Amino acid sequence: MPKIAVVAAMEREVWPLVKTWRVSEREYCGRSFRFFEDGEKVLVCGGIGAEPARGAAEAVIAIYAPTMIYSVGFAGSLNTMLKVGAVIQPAEVIDARDGSRVGVNGGTGLLVSFGSVASPAQKAKLQESFGAQAVDMEAAAVARAAQLRGVEFRAVKSISDEFDFLFPATEQFVDSTGSFQQGRFAVYAALRPWLWPKLRTLAVNSNLASRALCDWLAASLDHMANAAPEKNLEAMQRP
Repeated sequence: MPKIAVVAAMEREVWPLVKTWRVSEREYCGRSFRFFEDGEKVLVCGGIGAEPARGAAEAVIAIYAPTMIYSVGFAGSLNTMLKVGAVIQPAEVIDARDGSRVGVNGGTGLLVSFGSVASPAQKAKLQESFGAQAVDMEAAAVARAAQLRGVEFRAVKSISDEFDFLFPATEQFVDSTGSFQQGRFAVYAALRPWLWPKLRTLAVNSNLASRALCDWLAASLDHMANAAPEKNLEAMQRP
């Protein structure tokens, strides 16, 4: 069984990594999940937002019993220093809803999970309130699922939007399962040519962020999976 589980929001975030992995469809708690498997690694895309992410984390833990779970994907920068394509591994993940925090071994800095795509004004407030360097929507939910089930948690995020980037209105195209309705959005965007430059920038930035994230994961996940048995053996031998 895989030792390392990875939870992302959307396949486009991780496609360069998983495009050659084996795919299996499984159900958990009445919901169908698509799992990508490669040796001792398994990845699932749960959808956009906290609840879809938590559901995916619970499913992959229940089905595969990993020793470690990662929340990976895109994040927004909360300062002017972090640019598109920067990969961060936070030492702490904060849930903006209640201020709860989960520590992460081996990381640096803070990541805050917020309930929606953050505007520049909201980014400034999040940075002021929590002192975080980046914002996402899912990491805190995955961390909570891992914590409740005694699975080690880590997070790796790639910056896809810089501090002053203002997203076009996209949240209305995210359904209750966290899936982005690409067809509806394409029709919406086609009728609004003033959005096209912003969408081109978003597409370019997303591709850069995806490539940087997948390069990091490809270089690091196998090492983590191979190290896991040694860690478990040390724990068993401890008096």
